[in-house]
Amino acid sequence: MRADPSVATTAPAAWRRFAVTLVAATALLIAGYLALALAVDPYDTGRPRLLARDGVRPQGPRTATASRGRDPAFTAAIVGNSHIQLVAPARLREATGIPFVQLSVPGTGPGEQLLVAGYFLRHHPHARALVLGIDSAWCTGDPALPPLKPFPSWLLADDALGYLRGLLRIRVAAEVVNRIGWASRKAPRRAAPDGYWDYEPDYLALGAPDGPGWEGFRTRRAPNDPDPNSGGPAFPAAERLRALARGLDPATRLVVVFPPVHAPAQDRAGTPRAAASAACRAALAAAVAPRGRVVDWSGDRPETHDPALFFDATHYRQPLARRLEADIAAALAGARGEGAEAPRP
Repeated sequence: MRADPSVATTAPAAWRRFAVTLVAATALLIAGYLALALAVDPYDTGRPRLLARDGVRPQGPRTATASRGRDPAFTAAIVGNSHIQLVAPARLREATGIPFVQLSVPGTGPGEQLLVAGYFLRHHPHARALVLGIDSAWCTGDPALPPLKPFPSWLLADDALGYLRGLLRIRVAAEVVNRIGWASRKAPRRAAPDGYWDYEPDYLALGAPDGPGWEGFRTRRAPNDPDPNSGGPAFPAAERLRALARGLDPATRLVVVFPPVHAPAQDRAGTPRAAASAACRAALAAAVAPRGRVVDWSGDRPETHDPALFFDATHYRQPLARRLEADIAAALAGARGEGAEAPRP
C-alpha cells in the first residue's frame, strides 16, 4: 500500500507552522513580561515605571542598594561589607551635617564595593563624601576582583541590555509580583531608606558574646605566611581605587577606613603575613593620596585588646563603632586638601 503524498507534504508544513507559532508566542510572552518588569521597576532603579512608589519592601542590601544608592535625600555614602556595617549613617550625619546612606553589603569584596560606589557616584556626581571600608579582601592579587559570593552586578551596572537580561530571572519575576502587591498597599512597610542594619541583635540571638564557644571566634590566630591569594608588590584593587579617587568631584571628601581587628587575631609583627598586609595597606593609602584620608583601626590599639568590644575577630560591637565614627567624622572634617594619613603598621 502506497503512502498518500499529500499527507507527506502537509505534515512538515504543519510542524513548521507550529514551531513558528511557538517561537512567536514565546517572544511575545518575553516581550510582554519585560515591558511589565520595566514598568514595575521591581528594585526601584529609577528606570521608567508605572508604580510611582519610592523605596523597596524590606529585603537584603544586595538588591535594596539599587534604590538607596540613587536616593537624592543622601549626598554621602558608606560602602563596604559587614566590617563597616555598624557605622551608623544617622550618627555621622549628626556629627558632620552630611546626610549619609549606608550601602555596605555583607560578604562582598573590592569588585562589588567599587561597583556600589560607582553606582552611587553616577547618581550623585557632586557627592559631598564617600567613606570606604577596606579589609583584607582588598589585598587580592586577582585583577578581575571576582565576587566573593553571588552578587546582582546587572542591577547596578550602567548597561541597559545587561539590565534586561537580569530581569529574565525567576527570582526577579517573583519580585515583580511582590512589588505590585507592595505598591498597591496604602502604607506599605519600607526597607530602611538610610540602609542601616545593626547586626548586634542577630549576634546576641545566638547567645551571650562571653559565653562558651565565642572566645574561639575572637582569638583565632592568623597564620604567619601571607594569604596565597594576596597580591604584591602590585595590588589590582589599589589601582582601581586610585582611578575612583581621581574621578571624584574635587569637592567630594574621601575617607578610607581599615576596620578594627581583635588583637589576638591580628598579624603577628615580624611575620611575612604582617609585612604583606602592611604593604597592601600602604598601597591602598597611596591610592587615595593626596585628596583622601585614611582612618586605620586595623593595628594595635588599647580597644582592640578588649574582648567585650568584639563578637568575633573582625566584627566589633556598638561602643567600638561609636569610636570609629568619631574618627571618621574627624577625618571628614579635614579631608579637604590635607592629604592621607599614613596607615599604622
